[in-house]
Amino acid sequence: MIRGNDHRPNESLHRRLHEALGTEPPEYVHHGLVLGPDGKKLSKRGHGIATVADLREQGIPPEAVRAYLEELGLPRHDVQLDLPRIRRLAIDAIEALSDEELAARAGATPQLAQALRGARDLVEARAVATAILTPQPVSLPEEARPTLERFAELRVSGLDGKDILRELKAVGGDLKALRLALTGVERGPELWTVIAALPQDEALRRVDAAL
Repeated sequence: MIRGNDHRPNESLHRRLHEALGTEPPEYVHHGLVLGPDGKKLSKRGHGIATVADLREQGIPPEAVRAYLEELGLPRHDVQLDLPRIRRLAIDAIEALSDEELAARAGATPQLAQALRGARDLVEARAVATAILTPQPVSLPEEARPTLERFAELRVSGLDGKDILRELKAVGGDLKALRLALTGVERGPELWTVIAALPQDEALRRVDAAL
């Protein structure tokens, strides 16, 4: 029987119970527990994360949790939960997902996959997808007009996102204003991935609406 070290003090009692019942006691194998940073059992109140479901709510892919447990193996002694390590494994797990799988988990289409690649967890990936698919409306000052009008010209010309940004940088374009016009937020994935994810008509509609 495999169980945690917290049951080790019960072993002698359980063996005596088996003897009293005339049954053969199993072989007991005790393993270390995964504890919080304070050395106590994990709890929602004390540590915020106590279960696999809690990790899921924070956007940690199951592949990352599985990889972490495989690294731990069956510890002989108690170990502390290494949440930073789990989060690093989450980044690796997201990177390993196919475009279709990553987009599906973020509630997006595969066209957005490149924009989601920089996400550190699935919660962040969903937030990025939401910002691209249903951005908050913005109203930009007149100073942003030259950049947005030049972007529209370049987008219609057929250049890809990286070339468009290269052209805008060459003339001192306001890339922050362009990001706001396309996503409604100041920060996010690499801007070229946002441009690549948006159909031309939709990108032009957004920059026009921002002005």
